Amino acid sequence: MDCFLEVVADYLRAAGVPPSCIHLRRNVELPGYFRPTKEWDLVVVKDQCLIAGLEAKSQVGSFGNNFNNRTEEAMGSALDLWTAYREGGFMSSPCPWLGYLFLLQDCPASRRPVRTREPHFPVFPEFKDSSHARRYELFCRKLVRERHYSAAAFLLSTEGAGIHGQFTEPAPDLTVRQMLRSLLVHARALV
Repeated sequence: MDCFLEVVADYLRAAGVPPSCIHLRRNVELPGYFRPTKEWDLVVVKDQCLIAGLEAKSQVGSFGNNFNNRTEEAMGSALDLWTAYREGGFMSSPCPWLGYLFLLQDCPASRRPVRTREPHFPVFPEFKDSSHARRYELFCRKLVRERHYSAAAFLLSTEGAGIHGQFTEPAPDLTVRQMLRSLLVHARALV
């Protein structure tokens, strides 16, 4: 995911965001409300104002075991940040931009329909017999529609292609280009 983050940082610099405002790997801790801090993957801070935060995650294998963990983690991070924002944790910062970038291994196991257990109540229809790839796509879309994140990107890559930076974007509303466009518009307005 480091290569994707470097590309995002390059785009921010090209858009006029001062390099000193873009933080990768170091100084990426932001205050939380339910916990003291959380390390984001990329943060943009200018003059003590939080401009943007980006979370980048990937998953290879163990699809059934990790789906719930990844979804709960992303939702919890957003809730923690937005609550800290509401409570003044970012001083006089304008409303920040939050992004979520997710890369899933593209393989038969991630594309195979998954059965759902419904012992008491039916699951929402979009989840019935959906693959893990489809569920992650739905998840990323819902994160944006519910305004937990400003933008999200969902990528698929095979094990061999990923090493060479090749990936596919199965949903036109969840592309890296769409996410970058949203981020750059926000960042340009505030720096």
